[in-house]
Amino acid sequence: MQNNPTGPYDDVFNNLAKIVEDIVKNMPESQHARIVGYTIITRQANSGDPEMFHAGMQDDDDEIPYEVVETDTDLFITAKLPADPKNAPIADIEITCVRIIVDGKTTTIMLDHPVDRIHSYYRIHRGVMDISLKKNKDL
Repeated sequence: MQNNPTGPYDDVFNNLAKIVEDIVKNMPESQHARIVGYTIITRQANSGDPEMFHAGMQDDDDEIPYEVVETDTDLFITAKLPADPKNAPIADIEITCVRIIVDGKTTTIMLDHPVDRIHSYYRIHRGVMDISLKKNKDL
């Protein structure tokens, strides 16, 4: 799914990401900090703030760095992709896991909650893969 080329918010979100990156770079101990990507969630969960946790093995060169944000009804995964992949990256969405596949390398993300595959999707824009997963209400 591509962004709308005339989307008024694309530049705002990119500028916001650059501002946050500059802030992080200027913080003490910033040599270990980095920006993986960004996901801006415009709707709020019914029962409080969304939870965010970092996952993935950052020290493994074969692993694709990613972040997971969870709300009561959704999971959002943001992954930074290699600069020049030879093939189109793929997100293989399963009920209990997501596999990000880039040029034969696979990063598997195990999910704490089963997801509804039909209402889950991913998109790639400017080197960042955003995966939106709808939690399965029936399980």
